Amino acid sequence: MKFVVTLDRDEDGMWIIECPSIPGCVSQGKTREEALENIKEAIQLCLEVRAEHGLPLTVETKQVEVRV
Repeated sequence: MKFVVTLDRDEDGMWIIECPSIPGCVSQGKTREEALENIKEAIQLCLEVRAEHGLPLTVETKQVEVRV
């Protein structure tokens, strides 16, 4: 399965990564690469937990470009 993730840096330089289509699925890493590896594990675990609780595995998300 493919998922879109968002990747940002916090004020301490840590990479924060989130999978918007899976509510609450967030991870982090000291490097961009570490964060990307960590979110893969987080996605697997989140999907397992959601399945165990009978929740929808994902929610619909849409990316829209906005100019300011």
